[in-house]
Amino acid sequence: MRLGSKTTDEFLGTLGQRSDKISQLFQREIERLTKPIPIKVMLGDTTVTDQNTFDPDSIGKLYNTILHQNKNWKVEGITSTADEDLRRIFVKLECQVGNYILLWHLALQYHALLYYKPDIKVAQIQKELADIMDNTINKEKELADLTDSMIKERLETMGHKELDEQKLFEVLFNDDKLREEVVQETEKKTDYDFRAKDQRKKELFKELDNLLIEAYTTTSVLIDENRLVTGEEGCVCTVDLDFLKNKTKEAIFDPKRISDNTKQEIIKTLDDVIKSLSN
Repeated sequence: MRLGSKTTDEFLGTLGQRSDKISQLFQREIERLTKPIPIKVMLGDTTVTDQNTFDPDSIGKLYNTILHQNKNWKVEGITSTADEDLRRIFVKLECQVGNYILLWHLALQYHALLYYKPDIKVAQIQKELADIMDNTINKEKELADLTDSMIKERLETMGHKELDEQKLFEVLFNDDKLREEVVQETEKKTDYDFRAKDQRKKELFKELDNLLIEAYTTTSVLIDENRLVTGEEGCVCTVDLDFLKNKTKEAIFDPKRISDNTKQEIIKTLDDVIKSLSN
């Protein structure tokens, strides 16, 4: 049962108020930790521009602090997920009180934007890559023309004259030896090392990857789990109270059947959370 939902029950209303307070305190911390930090970044066209970011690691540290201060809550660990540019860091906690269990879900969803570091090396690498690609295209065309000429000459000596492109292809396709000889001869007649250039191209792309940086964007707005699933930026802080029956959680139960002692213990548990977040 989601605390904070509309209810006529006095006890659940009391818990809802505490859940709202917990959400407000958590949101306050998220707002503090995601305050935009201005940085310089470089775009793909080497333009240097301003961008805001924040430190996602600070959210994990916040969760660890919360876990340390609320040791009576069980947790399986802090989880981070990445789906392309969409990132999420969340933690789910549980605290059993008698035959009831409190479920606390904390999450922050944000986007990661890729940029280059503002480094002159980016422009230098891009220029070298462009030169390699342009030269390769030109050399490939020269090589193709040379290959066609050599193939026709070779086939004419074999008695094949005035073959159209389809026939040329069929002859080469069916004659492995001829095809290999033509390849070897054309390679001897060009000083352009395609393999070396291809290897250099891979090295340059790797160097560019090493110059990439991520900037992170989010908001401290509280969102529900449905909006979280649809990929919205924001933070989640929900508290549920379920009834444990035969080790199974049941979200629907009669709150009037909760004993006064259990009610007080549940209230104290939430008050302890509020106290820990208020420090």
